Amino acid sequence: DAAEVITVMNKTAVFCGGASLGTASGSPSSPGDVRVVHVGPTSESELLLAHLCEGMYEALSHLMGGQTDRNMVLDNLELVFLLIDEHCDGGIILEVDSHKLASSVLLRDDNEDEMNAANGGAVDGAGAGMNGNAASMGGINMAAMGRSMQSGDITIAQAFRQARAQLIAGLSAPDGM
Repeated sequence: DAAEVITVMNKTAVFCGGASLGTASGSPSSPGDVRVVHVGPTSESELLLAHLCEGMYEALSHLMGGQTDRNMVLDNLELVFLLIDEHCDGGIILEVDSHKLASSVLLRDDNEDEMNAANGGAVDGAGAGMNGNAASMGGINMAAMGRSMQSGDITIAQAFRQARAQLIAGLSAPDGM
């Protein structure tokens, strides 16, 4: 769906998603009746606002399993709030890529599927050890993180996964912790 742009009261509004009124699926409870709206100053680029809006709608659609009707969105409102928080903060754009947005909301790493395939389907470090010449610790493939991160730097999603793995390991130990 293409974004629609309008200017009202010295603001530019961009709409994306939702069922068109001219289609047969325009009933209030049909899948896809939710629209994403971005509002900005008239000096802001309409293409930029449309790109933001489309990325947000694609991430929302991905999070809702392709079904963006209002009941589904209301049932998963906490994910929608997290998505908005990951998208922008105080008017500052943080992320526009829909796959990265959905992954960060679900606390997944973008490379998680690649890492799981490399570890033979092991999740969260099960069976992790030396992976070629790159050390893996707690399910974190340090080589897959890129050159910009130091060996001690991990993402928040990776830190949560590592903490969860340590908690589970500690709880499953015979003496508790």
